[in-house]
Amino acid sequence: MNLIRAIRKDQALLDDINEEAKFPDEFACWWLGQSGYLLQYKNQKLLIDPYLSDSLTRKYAHTEKPHIRMSERVIDPSLLTGITAVTSSHNHTDHLDPETLQPVMAANPDIVLICPEANRKLVAERAGTNIDFPLGLNEKQSAVVGEFTFHGIAAAHNSLDRDEQGNCLYMGFVVQFGEWTIYHSGDCLLYDGLIETISPFQPDIVFLPINGNDPSRGVAGNMNIDESIHLAKSVNARWLVPCHYDMFTFNTANAEDFAKASIKARQPYCILDPGGKICGKEL
Repeated sequence: MNLIRAIRKDQALLDDINEEAKFPDEFACWWLGQSGYLLQYKNQKLLIDPYLSDSLTRKYAHTEKPHIRMSERVIDPSLLTGITAVTSSHNHTDHLDPETLQPVMAANPDIVLICPEANRKLVAERAGTNIDFPLGLNEKQSAVVGEFTFHGIAAAHNSLDRDEQGNCLYMGFVVQFGEWTIYHSGDCLLYDGLIETISPFQPDIVFLPINGNDPSRGVAGNMNIDESIHLAKSVNARWLVPCHYDMFTFNTANAEDFAKASIKARQPYCILDPGGKICGKEL
């Protein structure tokens, strides 16, 4: 199949990142595919749940659940330098990929790796670090890394699972920087109390999955289009950016359906192409 082309990739993406760095008081955020983003503010860079390899395609190539890639890889992870922090919201490989994290870690020796406290051991193993290296957070806990303040938010994927110490296995993060606030849910269903937890942060942008929850796929599910729009409207988000689609053929959603539903609901939205960006000056 023909892959969805990236609007920017590799050196062209790096050139655009460098161009946006000329405006340090603004932010820019690029979609890296699936649920991965690179956010830049004051020349500091935050990587959110990057998946920049074909590890899952190879792993499931000869199984009943092939992960057939739909879109081009946006960038070789070894090219990403100057990264302040990187997140992993949970242990599924499209959010915790050793073939992405290890090159990123090698290129950024001063990086901070943020993850759910419950997942610290596996995160360290996949990233190739010692167990004390990741910064573990739980729900209602916060941490400051450079210009970014992170707040842990419990995620349901498909349920609000915890380890024996009560730490969340799946999380999202509210991130505050300058005058801006974003919410990245990680993989998450819409559960009772989530809207009430997010609303006080008054997020400018919410990055939410739209691929839905179909048990026949054989994988844990996420919010669907209508649920993501409902959450965005309920927390008065200025923009809704959809994610977790157009990566694998068996587990995706239709961006045109999302656009139509958002327009009908009068929810401002931004659909990004792979390598595409949203900027603070657009809000």
